[in-house]
Amino acid sequence: MNRALSITSSLTACVLGAALLGASAQAADEVIIGAAIAQSGVVAPYDEGPAQAMEVAVEEINAKGGVLGKQLKIIYADTKSDIAYGGTAAQEVIDKGAQMVVVTCDYDFGSAAASVADSTGLIAFSTCAGDPKFGPSGIGPNAFTMATGAPGQAVAMAEWAYNVKGWRSGYVLMDTTIAFDATWADFFKRRWTELAGAEALLGEDTFGGEDPQIASQITRIKSLPKQPDFIVLASFPPAGVSATRQLRAAGVNQPLMGSESWDGDYWLEGVPNLTEFYFVTYGSIFGNDPRPDVADFMTKFQKKWGKPPVTSHAITGYSVIEAWTKAVEKAGTFDTDKVRDALQSFSNEALLAGPTTFTADQHINMQRDLLLIEVKDGKSGNIIQVVRAEKMPN
Repeated sequence: MNRALSITSSLTACVLGAALLGASAQAADEVIIGAAIAQSGVVAPYDEGPAQAMEVAVEEINAKGGVLGKQLKIIYADTKSDIAYGGTAAQEVIDKGAQMVVVTCDYDFGSAAASVADSTGLIAFSTCAGDPKFGPSGIGPNAFTMATGAPGQAVAMAEWAYNVKGWRSGYVLMDTTIAFDATWADFFKRRWTELAGAEALLGEDTFGGEDPQIASQITRIKSLPKQPDFIVLASFPPAGVSATRQLRAAGVNQPLMGSESWDGDYWLEGVPNLTEFYFVTYGSIFGNDPRPDVADFMTKFQKKWGKPPVTSHAITGYSVIEAWTKAVEKAGTFDTDKVRDALQSFSNEALLAGPTTFTADQHINMQRDLLLIEVKDGKSGNIIQVVRAEKMPN
């Protein structure tokens, strides 16, 4: 079964049950978390794992007595991976009593839902929207994301390419579909040219997710006087898979580099025997993560759901619940203003996603540990090393 097109039956059952319960009067001893996320469509693989991980976290917290004496319950509304439907999904869970709203793992696909929650006076938490606009600058003061931002990811990759691999020339191919990839590509170029010089960027090109045909872009790459040591592919499945397949079919065999969007192995059947493809992400879903806390989480996740998450974005879903409940406990109330202030007081707060700091101006983190993973001989999960952005460009 193609995991990109399905949500686990166990989660679906949980979602339906939660929705039915949400329609009834909220119990006095419970607090509702509303998840306006993609349960179907192209973005579903990025929201499935975080949603399941939130259920793991809620189960653990409730077993210990809940938060401020109240049990937590998650209810869901499917955005259907439709940007325009996000606001409707958010309003649906708010109408059913949500006191905090979790939204999709992307700025473009999650911002409408977050804006509704923010304007209603509720905390809006994206599991892993990586564009820095997810926060006060792009949505509002109540919007937070658990992501390690696109700038930090891109910088870590540029530093690894230069310092570890010793590469000295690159080319950037960017998908224009979402803001995340534009930000990722921009920060990669900025840090790469700081390290290697402007002449080390041999070119850049774009393609659109609605039409992922890149014959002309491939021609331009192959016509370069000097071939690049690597190509950055700032994109995501399924359009990025099509682009990758076209590159390899045309004999463009340089190493490819990308973001967390390439996590998991659900997309690999689209590019048989792919090799030398590198990406950064939150952890390994393949049972070989070197960090004990992440490995322990993956074991708990497997025990509850009977399989590992589709992607390691599950880590950020777990940490959304960690962060919000810690802030509630610190504030001593579920009041949004006080919870927001408590979140903004976080300074290297220990969470599964990594040390987390929020300020009044920035509700996203940049410099956390990430796993650098290689796809080799058609298989993902080969851990190269742990990386972290060392110097953010000016």
